[in-house]
Amino acid sequence: MQRTTTRSAQDVAADLDRLIGEAVPGGRGLGAWRAFLEAHATLMRRLQTDLVSKTGLDLNDRSVVVTLTDAGAARLAETVPVHLRTVAELFVAKLDNQELTVLEGALKKVILDCTFG
Repeated sequence: MQRTTTRSAQDVAADLDRLIGEAVPGGRGLGAWRAFLEAHATLMRRLQTDLVSKTGLDLNDRSVVVTLTDAGAARLAETVPVHLRTVAELFVAKLDNQELTVLEGALKKVILDCTFG
């Protein structure tokens, strides 16, 4: 039987911040990566809204509710550093600091009026 502990969103966020700090010392490139993810999400949401308004077709007609068990939290703690090291290898390492700064700034323009997330 798995034990389930209710954890606040703040506690989960603090754990993720700690894991990110351990996996990506100094956070190099994370701003650009986050901007990339937010820009992607923003564009997808806008495209979805446009598709619904023009065609009535909703490709995102679903919702997800998640409960994180202790085992799930442990698995998350294992996988976050692995994922972030891969992000660093495949994304951040390819760009110098100036390129990361320019990319982050450019992508933030895409999400300027983002009202979700």
